Amino acid sequence: MARYGGQYGPDVTFLGVPRCDLDDEASYADADVVVLGAPFDGGTSHRPGTRFGPQAIRITDYLPHDGSRPSLALRTDALLDLTVVDAGDVEMPPGDIEIALPRLEAAVERVTRAGAIPVVLGGDHSIAFPDAKGVANVLGHGRVSMIHFDAHADTGDITFGSLWGHGQPMRRLIESGALRGDRFLQVGLRGYWPEPETLDWMAEQRMRSYEMTEIGRRGLEECLTEAFGIATDECDGVFLSVDIDVCDPGHAPGTGTPEPGGLSARELLDAVRRICLELPVVGVDVVEVSPPYDHADITAALANRVVLEALSAIARKRRDERDGTTWDPSRPLLDR
Repeated sequence: MARYGGQYGPDVTFLGVPRCDLDDEASYADADVVVLGAPFDGGTSHRPGTRFGPQAIRITDYLPHDGSRPSLALRTDALLDLTVVDAGDVEMPPGDIEIALPRLEAAVERVTRAGAIPVVLGGDHSIAFPDAKGVANVLGHGRVSMIHFDAHADTGDITFGSLWGHGQPMRRLIESGALRGDRFLQVGLRGYWPEPETLDWMAEQRMRSYEMTEIGRRGLEECLTEAFGIATDECDGVFLSVDIDVCDPGHAPGTGTPEPGGLSARELLDAVRRICLELPVVGVDVVEVSPPYDHADITAALANRVVLEALSAIARKRRDERDGTTWDPSRPLLDR
């Protein structure tokens, strides 16, 4: 697989984990997780810059980039307890979305066929189509559910005369048959888009969308518990897609379409941890980090921690399954 080198930032791996090469199957044959960069913002409708997101997510950390991150809450070191490797950035031509997305789909499918979990660093949210479809191509169309954190539904149809963009991947996934509409869970929606016609289409697909008013009334934990029951019904795995704009712009200013009134950083991290601790997660993407609009690396730091929280919980889940234990992160830190 071609590497961009330093075109969109330093050619480094996620916090110093080992490199792999997707053209060399031996380099990731035993991997639990393969990190992929998707430096693409050709689907952006407003403020660009997410092509620089993957490297910002990889490097925004005040600790040594030594391939080790022990979690205080989960008492696991995901980067050591799991075999995590980084394949670099998929070559995605910035001006041609119809070439870029299939290249990413092929890369994600290759990782999934090798038995690893793909963790894709975006990029705008148009990449969710190849990410989730690449996993479903291996595990079976209709057998993977989606938990989608976002301010926006991303279920638009045609924008600027195109079927492809960051406001449309969820509709394309359902229309393709890769994912079922009735196993599609959205968390954090708010604001002033989409229009009623698109909401009607979503209802026809039997999607379940938790708008922030419902989350505020019922509580995020209760909404997640309900979503988990739907996500695991008649599906073998869950794809987790996190648009960083699910958080309030005060917590994630560096994004293309900020919408006030979202989740806090703490709520997002707790939710991601719970999902990866309790559910069979088979793929993850973190998208819409736009460094040119960030301030003091606030958004990139949050996205980095979203990835770490997901990996730490996956590592904890596997350890508990192996040892027959059940870890409770809410217990006092030193009372173990």
